[in-house]
Formats: sequence, structure tokens, C-alpha cells
Amino acid sequence: DWMTTNVSLPPALERFTRECVAEGRYSNVSEVVRTGLRLLQEYEEERRKFAASIEEAQAEADRHGTSPIEEVLAEVNAIIDKHST
Repeated sequence: DWMTTNVSLPPALERFTRECVAEGRYSNVSEVVRTGLRLLQEYEEERRKFAASIEEAQAEADRHGTSPIEEVLAEVNAIIDKHST
């Protein structure tokens, strides 16, 4: 089922959508908006996957008792400082 929704666009986006149609890439403004929403949907799904992978990596680090990057970098800098004097 298709849902009809009215969308207000700022002038710049209105021009852009009309240009897309005029150039023949899309049949109408609705098609341009649908394509944009599909791309946003894909972006949001990738963002969710990325966030989940970060959380998973943090959980794994917590399980294995690894150190936060700040601690590792501090230790590396201390070693470099010790050997550079």
C-alpha cells in the first residue's frame, strides 16, 4: 500500500528535485524523494551496524581485560620518552 504524504522542501532542495526530473534521471519529484529516503534508510542501517560493532568490540575488550586506548597511548608515550632521553 502506498501512503500519500505532503512534504515541504526548502527552495534549494525544491530546485534540486526539479532539476533531477528535468534532466530525466527521475520521472517525478516523488521518485526523487523516495530515492533519497531509501539512501537515508541504507545509511541509517549501516550506522546501526557500525555502532553495534563498536559496542561488540568494547564488550570483547571488557571480557578480555584489555586497556582503553588512552592507557595504551600513555604507556607508548612513556616508553618513547624514556628511550629518547
